Amino acid sequence: MPEGTAESPGLYAAREPVFPKAVGGAFRRLKWWIMGVTLAIYYVTPWIRWDRGAHLPDQAVLVDLANRRFFFFWIEIWPQEFHYVAGLLIMAGLGLFLFTSILGRVWCGYACPQTVWVDLYQHVERWIDGDRNAQFRLLRQKWNLEKIAARLSKWAIWLLIAVATGGAWVFYFADAPTLFLALFSGTAPVVAYATVGVLTATTFIFGGFMREQVCIYMCPWPRIQGAMLDENSLIVTYKEWRGEPRGKHRKKAGAELLGDCIDCDACVAVCPTGVDIRQGQQIGCITCALCIDACDDIMARIGKPRGLIDYCTLADEPLERAGAAPAPVWKRVVRPRTILYTVLWSAIGVGMVVALFMRDSIGLAVAPDRNPLYVTLSDGTIRNGYTVKIQNMNAEPHPFRISVSSDPELRLDIQGMDRNEFEIDADEARKLRVFLLARPWFTMAERTPVRIWVEDLVTHERASYDTHFRGPSR
Repeated sequence: MPEGTAESPGLYAAREPVFPKAVGGAFRRLKWWIMGVTLAIYYVTPWIRWDRGAHLPDQAVLVDLANRRFFFFWIEIWPQEFHYVAGLLIMAGLGLFLFTSILGRVWCGYACPQTVWVDLYQHVERWIDGDRNAQFRLLRQKWNLEKIAARLSKWAIWLLIAVATGGAWVFYFADAPTLFLALFSGTAPVVAYATVGVLTATTFIFGGFMREQVCIYMCPWPRIQGAMLDENSLIVTYKEWRGEPRGKHRKKAGAELLGDCIDCDACVAVCPTGVDIRQGQQIGCITCALCIDACDDIMARIGKPRGLIDYCTLADEPLERAGAAPAPVWKRVVRPRTILYTVLWSAIGVGMVVALFMRDSIGLAVAPDRNPLYVTLSDGTIRNGYTVKIQNMNAEPHPFRISVSSDPELRLDIQGMDRNEFEIDADEARKLRVFLLARPWFTMAERTPVRIWVEDLVTHERASYDTHFRGPSR
């Protein structure tokens, strides 16, 4: 490189370790509760039992891929009812939009799986290595027995958490007690071991070593959320009009000109992604609000009012700068955008509940033969073939009857059966070959509308399917 020219910056910067300091306060307690509840739901749910009778699995939440169905307590979803799953995904998306428009990246700060598991890993790290300063000292310390013992202890606990995480996931796809024993006896399917291995590795690496890099560089949500915030969104804000100019020396001349910020860096020390909230909104801020707890603690110690770092909106900022009271919180929350999200979210939820309780317990699908469209028998009878699939969505075996209504009247035959009544096991589907026959003397069009009926002989519920009978025009 020619003399006097600046060296071009590298395209890669090594990760600077982030060791957040332990902090207490209202938001830290809230994170404790959310972490405990979410982890308990994730680990415990596959073990909850739900009695559905002798013919169905008794796991409360089960994704039964082998039989292509999904159980959620008293609800069962079949493949043709995937619109319910789509509705839940739409509701989840609208819920994220709603909470983001009100509280910014509140999902990232409290309930995101990456946040929850990183928080858990960091508590284990503090338990083994000590708090922030001790962790930095151990990082700079040369490798000796003390450091090796600390690292191996920490990594071993992290690995156990990661294995439990991957193991809990596969329990959602099979009977949990049975699969648990199979995993330890070496008789589980290869795909189960592979899934546990992949999820163990990703949890261990993302939660233990990549942490804030996942949030800043890998996750698309920080980029998306920028389009969802507006001037009325409550976000964690450093009130620089109150804190500046900063200064630590409060007893020297000119101290009366200083703001409330004593430049202690407590807000930076507790941040799980290592950002300085005093530099304004950044992609690394996940809105966990731990900096609020840290700053409020410092303000209480030096006799200043709390709220130097607090939730604030862009619309309230000029009011607070001028010393006026901000608008009531409900006015920032209840506005056209949030009302629209709430109405859409509620409408989809109510619609799904109504559809769920009004759905039929009989699934019926009919596929007419395409080649040939019809067959002329030796006596002149015209025959059409159909593949009829009937699903019994009840928890017990039920008898069914199949019939046809048309003009002119057609005769119905079922291949391999001498009558049109049959039984289908609980939660099972049965495929039948059905033939409709028209007498030689019938006058018909090329396409005659027909309706195939299936009746549950226990509940007397009926399902129908409209199709056509094909034949020569005569």
